[in-house]
Amino acid sequence: MIDDKHLNQKLSPDEETVIAQCSPQGNGAIALIKLSGSNVRNVVNAISKLPNGKTIFQLNNGTVSYGWIVDNNQIIDQVMFIVMDGPKTFTGQNTIEITCHNNQFLIEQIITQAIKNGARLAQQGEFTRRAVLNGKIDLIQAEAINELIHANTQLGLKKSLSQIEGSLSSWITSIENNLIKALAWSEASFEFLDEEEEFGVKIKEHIQLLLDQIINLKQTFDSQQQIRQGIKIGLIGSVNAGKSSLFNALLNQNRSIVTEIPGTTRDLVESGLYKNGNYWTLSDTAGIRQTNDIIEKEGIRRSIEQAAIADIILLIFDGSRILTDEELIFYKQLLSLYPNKIILIKSKSDITNQIEPIFELNNYIPFSSVTKQNLDKIENLIEQKILQLFSSIESPFLLNKRQYNALLILENKLSKIIEMLSQNFINYELISFNIREAIEIISELTGKSVTEAGLDMVFKEFCVGK
Repeated sequence: MIDDKHLNQKLSPDEETVIAQCSPQGNGAIALIKLSGSNVRNVVNAISKLPNGKTIFQLNNGTVSYGWIVDNNQIIDQVMFIVMDGPKTFTGQNTIEITCHNNQFLIEQIITQAIKNGARLAQQGEFTRRAVLNGKIDLIQAEAINELIHANTQLGLKKSLSQIEGSLSSWITSIENNLIKALAWSEASFEFLDEEEEFGVKIKEHIQLLLDQIINLKQTFDSQQQIRQGIKIGLIGSVNAGKSSLFNALLNQNRSIVTEIPGTTRDLVESGLYKNGNYWTLSDTAGIRQTNDIIEKEGIRRSIEQAAIADIILLIFDGSRILTDEELIFYKQLLSLYPNKIILIKSKSDITNQIEPIFELNNYIPFSSVTKQNLDKIENLIEQKILQLFSSIESPFLLNKRQYNALLILENKLSKIIEMLSQNFINYELISFNIREAIEIISELTGKSVTEAGLDMVFKEFCVGK
C-alpha cells in the first residue's frame, strides 16, 4: 500500500501525481477531484485526516472512507476518499478520488494543498493519455471518450459508447491482421518462386477486399458529421418572409429581432436546442433581395452559402403578397438544387387574401407566427428529415478527422499495392515493403507507434479533468 519507494525517486512526467477537478464547475451538491500517479498516497496523506488516527496508507484498495482535507490541522472540508490502486484503474496507476462540497473556493484550496505537497495540475486529457500509454485503452477508444462527452445526438452517444467498448478498434485490428496475412504470403513468395503467380493473385484479392471496406466506410464520413455535431437547419427566404418569426417560434424565445422593415436580419443568427435526442442548430439568415447595401449584400451571400451547408432547409415565402419574378427565380433555383432537404413553408397564413405561389412544388405548409398554426407539423417534418438522414448512414462507426485522414492515406497505400500486383512482373520485396508501411499507418491510427506530437494533437481537444 505504501508509496514510500517513490519518496526519493525521480519520477517521469507520466508517473508524477496529477490532480484535476473532474466534475463541471457550477451549482451542485458535490464535486469530484481526481489524483493519479505513482506517489498519490503520499500526496493525499499529507493533506488528509481520517477518524481514529488512521492514515491514507492504511486504507484498502477499492474502499470509500470519510475524512477531512486539512492545512496544518486546520480543516478545509469534510470529504470522502475513494482509493483505487493500479493497475486495475482507468489510468493504470494508483488513483484517489476526493468528493467534496461543490464550492469553487473549497475545490481550489484542496487542489492548492495537493500541489504544495507534490502533485501538479493535470494537462488537458492527461488521465486518458496515461490510460493509452499504460495500455488500458487504445487511441481510438480515447478519442471515443471525448466524442461521448461532446455527443450532440442520441445516435452519436450510442456509437461513441460502442467505440469505447472497442467496435472501431476491433474493425481496424481486423484490417491489420489481414494485412499481416498478406505480408506473410508476400514473404513466403521469396521461398516458393515457382508459385509467384498464385501468391500474387491471393494477395491482390485479399488487399482489394480490405480496400473496398475502407472506401465504403470513408464514403459515409460527411453524413457521420450530422450524427457527431447535430443537425444544421437553415431558415432561408426573401426579405420580410417571416423567417425570424419562425426561428423564434421553434426556439420558443425571442432570439431574432422581428419588425415589418425589410432587411432587419442582416447577418446570420444562430441558436441551438436539444429536441428528441438531437441537437438542432437553427440559422436565421438575411432575406434575399437586390440591394446596394454592402453589409446586407454580405448577409445575403452568407444566406446562399448556408443553403449549401445546411442539412435541412426551411424555405419560407410570404403568403400575403405576390412574389416578384426575381424571388420566383430564387425559390425555384433552391427547390431544384436541394429538393430532398427542403421543407417549403408559406408564412403569415393568418392574414386574409392569401396568394397562391406559382411553384411546381405545391406541398407547402401554411404557418402563422401569431396563432402558431402548424408549428407542431413543421417540427414533425424536421424530425422525419432527421430520421431519413440517419437511416441512410449504414456505418457502425463515427470517424473523426484524424481517423478519416489516416484511412485516406491507407486507401492510397493499398491502391498502390493493387497497381503493383497488376504488373506482369511482381516485385515481392517491394510489395512487402509497402504492406509494412500500411501496417505502420494502422499502428499510428491506434496509437501503437504514434509520436509525442501526435498524442498532443489528440489530447488538446480534451477537458483537463479527463
